[in-house]
Amino acid sequence: MPILSLQNVSKSFGALKVTDDVSFDVPQGQALGIIGPNGAGKSTLFNLITGNIAADRGTVIFDGQDVTRVSPMQRCLAGVGRSFQIPQPFSNLTVFENLVVAAAHGQARREKDVADMCATILERTELIDRANDPAGGLSLLQRKRLELARAMATRPKLLLLDEIAGGLTEGECQALIRTIRAIHAEGTTIIWIEHVLHALNSVVERLLVLDFGRVIGLGEPAAIMASREVREIYLGIDI
Repeated sequence: MPILSLQNVSKSFGALKVTDDVSFDVPQGQALGIIGPNGAGKSTLFNLITGNIAADRGTVIFDGQDVTRVSPMQRCLAGVGRSFQIPQPFSNLTVFENLVVAAAHGQARREKDVADMCATILERTELIDRANDPAGGLSLLQRKRLELARAMATRPKLLLLDEIAGGLTEGECQALIRTIRAIHAEGTTIIWIEHVLHALNSVVERLLVLDFGRVIGLGEPAAIMASREVREIYLGIDI
């Protein structure tokens, strides 16, 4: 049984259809990459999965349950975790305090009960040495790591990553890839929106391509990137 299934999901804002009859499954433990030009509907798709936006039509199944009309908080408690494209930590709190807030809220537990788990996550995301530093003083890579750590702190069954490699140098990107690859190797199911294709393709097993809210390709990364339609639409190559 897939951990996530979207069945004929559509969403419009006025006359603009931003998600057009989207259907796909994500098996447990798989990493799926999502690519597409700006305005293709990628972030809207994430918002439909998390419940921040309600679908006009179609069904969202998570972990065997219909969550189409379930609130974002209930989806988080059920195991949907998300990072955001622009990290916005609580700048005046320490790195550790940021993580404790995310864990306690995302798991509906007391802060003292999540402290040990938060320390473990800081180790996994290579932030343990910055645990007591104010989050406002972190570098971009460290803020990206904290955004990943905060998503992990909700103990997600499904981890959604939104352009987490954007803006990093090549060395920073490779360091972050190693962390994400390790998290995936532990069995975490990942859906990753990204424009940095080499980062994406070094982790994911499948690629989904969106254009004007429609799925135009879904399959093994090399085959998808070799597709004539994908190269014309996504890469801007006239074939």
